[in-house]
Amino acid sequence: MIHFTLYSRNYCHLCVEMRIALEEFLGDISYQLTTLDIDQDPALIDLYDELVPVLFARKSTLCDSSEPNSSVPGKKLCHYFLDTKKVKEFCNE
Repeated sequence: MIHFTLYSRNYCHLCVEMRIALEEFLGDISYQLTTLDIDQDPALIDLYDELVPVLFARKSTLCDSSEPNSSVPGKKLCHYFLDTKKVKEFCNE
């Protein structure tokens, strides 16, 4: 399963658009999406303030017992707009 983490803001229209585009693009692929509001954590604001939305992804393995909300978000795929090419490449790795 692929775990996506979307760093966003509640009032950000680009964030909503990326989430919708990702969900539509993935269709029947098995995935989990965690959306984190960076305004709830000063450390996340420091990292992603002007970059949101930012999309990360990681794959779980049979041996992976960590929670999808792990402190390691995975590989950064894109920010501002969904990069379907990078998402597809990641899904096919």
